[in-house]
Amino acid sequence: MKQTIKSIVIGVALVAVCYGAGYGVGKLLKSMMNKRIEYPHSDREQVTDNYFGHEVADPYRWLEDDLSERTAEWVKQQNEVTFGYLDGLGARKAIRARLEELYNYPTESAPVKRGDWYYVSRNSGLQNQSVLYRKRTLDGEEEVFFDPNTLSEDGTVALHSGTFTKDGRLFAYSLASAGSDWVEIFVMDTETKQLLPDHIKWVKFSGASWQRDGKGFYYSAYDAPQEGDALYSAQNTNQKVYFHRIGTSQAEDELIYADPSNPLRYHHGGESEDGEWLFISTSAGTSGTELLFKRKGEAKFRTLFKGFDYDYMVLDCYDDTALILTNDSAPNYRLIAVNLATRATRDIIAESDALLEGVGVAGEYLFAMYLIDAQNKIVQYDRNGSLVREVELPAIGSVGGFDGEREDKEVYYAVTNYTTPGSIYHYDLSTGVSTLYHSPDVKFDPAQYETRQIFFESKDGTRVPMFVSHRKGLTLDGSNPCYLYGYGGFQINLTPSFSTTAVMFMEQGGVWCVVNLRGGSEYGEQWHKAGMLECKQNVFDDFIAAAEHLIAEGYTSSEKLAIAGGSNGGLLVGACMTQRPDLYAVALPAVGVLDMLRYHRFTIGHGWVVEYGSSDVEEQFNYLIKYSPLHNIREGVEYPATLITTGDHDDRVVPAHSFKFAATLQHAQAGDAPVLIRIDTNAGHGAGKPTAKRLDEMADVFAFLFKNTDTKYKKISE
Repeated sequence: MKQTIKSIVIGVALVAVCYGAGYGVGKLLKSMMNKRIEYPHSDREQVTDNYFGHEVADPYRWLEDDLSERTAEWVKQQNEVTFGYLDGLGARKAIRARLEELYNYPTESAPVKRGDWYYVSRNSGLQNQSVLYRKRTLDGEEEVFFDPNTLSEDGTVALHSGTFTKDGRLFAYSLASAGSDWVEIFVMDTETKQLLPDHIKWVKFSGASWQRDGKGFYYSAYDAPQEGDALYSAQNTNQKVYFHRIGTSQAEDELIYADPSNPLRYHHGGESEDGEWLFISTSAGTSGTELLFKRKGEAKFRTLFKGFDYDYMVLDCYDDTALILTNDSAPNYRLIAVNLATRATRDIIAESDALLEGVGVAGEYLFAMYLIDAQNKIVQYDRNGSLVREVELPAIGSVGGFDGEREDKEVYYAVTNYTTPGSIYHYDLSTGVSTLYHSPDVKFDPAQYETRQIFFESKDGTRVPMFVSHRKGLTLDGSNPCYLYGYGGFQINLTPSFSTTAVMFMEQGGVWCVVNLRGGSEYGEQWHKAGMLECKQNVFDDFIAAAEHLIAEGYTSSEKLAIAGGSNGGLLVGACMTQRPDLYAVALPAVGVLDMLRYHRFTIGHGWVVEYGSSDVEEQFNYLIKYSPLHNIREGVEYPATLITTGDHDDRVVPAHSFKFAATLQHAQAGDAPVLIRIDTNAGHGAGKPTAKRLDEMADVFAFLFKNTDTKYKKISE
């Protein structure tokens, strides 16, 4: 008894000392809960680079070699430690079971008519890949048209894209394996469902764009890799546009466009609906395009709009008039009509105070998709830009669809938000009447949850929006686990969307938060530019301010807060956890861009230079080094519990980013919070990932989150 009392006194005294030093009771208890992990050994080598007189060490450079046995052994050992830890988390199986239960509901796409058939993509619930069905009439008997699940035992072969000829006679589709961005194009006869001999390889970021007569298609490809090239990490250069004529071999394909003097640019081609004009869209990166054109039969392309200060997207072209969506002289975008014979230009839909996120074309109408505080509004115009009506939407949230063929009399669209799965509606183009076509049945009660949009001030006073979702009646006492997600880049907008993972988390009393950071284009191109290049720190300041606001308002506390993001969002998490490691309990960087000095040397990373800048330029190096997550890890710092996730076939953000970040963080970690890396096999950047793999990964991530926010998982009563 005396020994017990003595232990309690010592424990209380230790808590008091640590609390007085600013450590915090919660973080002390978390430290006591976590037993320090023995990480695999990672060799540190004497590798340095000189950037404009600055010596920068890169001790884990060897992990960039994804073909070496040494790297393979490191991956194996890291996964053994990670899955050993995850296997010991009691809530993991229960979370996986609940996620599977929630995920298991039928989903389907809006029907599209091609030729004599209506096509729809459907997943019965837990199928690894969705299946393409077809039927003669909307209420008729359907048949399986294409099932990707038959192409691999583990579901890792995915349908990347598919396009039909105008008459619906042929279907060109591309397949991606193990999550890679490399795809192969095949062609099917839709009447017999038999494959034709046509087979196109070494395609990336492209599908098939059919010629109007259906005799061939345009596509973009790279030269076949040389023997010894690292297929999933070597830099991709000299993309070219080809025309493939049906019934011929790829070796016979006609080279339509190439630009060998600018090997890092991207090129995509396609022709007008009437078959009279051919367009080439060229970009130096992820924003800013140059638009070339020529009349079919002409020898050379001409420049319609010179690059690369603005974006130009051809939406439709008929009778020598092209409809182009652009931010040229319009940061919030406008739709213009260009007479290709005279180059005369006029506004069809002028710029407004709201972002013109996109324009759908169906029948004789245009559908302007506006974004107002990250939520959609749809306005219908005729082809001359005269207002027809504002579409009366059945719910507030994100809207997709409103696109079709010129002869269509109807169109379909989908609406979703954080508590409502995507429901599909039929829309009559002439009357404007919406009718529910499909509403999924999910095993949860949305009436128990609510979403609010709140606004807060960032470091520089900028007003930033955030969506906050949770159970109704939640007590704001700082005791709630919180999942804060962001992206902040590349003009990508985070609008309301349904997630069964969010439902599971909210069932456990969690607060699900999505913040609209600068770097996206929620408020137009100015919002994007305020979060790119030398202004990138604004994005991290916004995210940090979001976390501070949630804590100040009682939604959560530092001991309960997890931050998450993928790809550019992985960079976000990496930068924020190194800048403010005290602010979060858990960090979840997924497939992240974490080495900002070398990202542009791998696969298509050079395309992000327009967004980030390059360490090859002194001025840009000076701001990249200040926030590059890999280079801002400091020894002796207590970092939050971190679970890094990546895929061994990620050839967009190569896994070397995550490998080097994990090794560096494990070496530097001063606290007892775990630093683990989960490396998925036969997986890439995320697109096409099988359902089973998605569920496994989410169960692991949230079991880790619950453990390291001291959140007990409670079984949901039937």
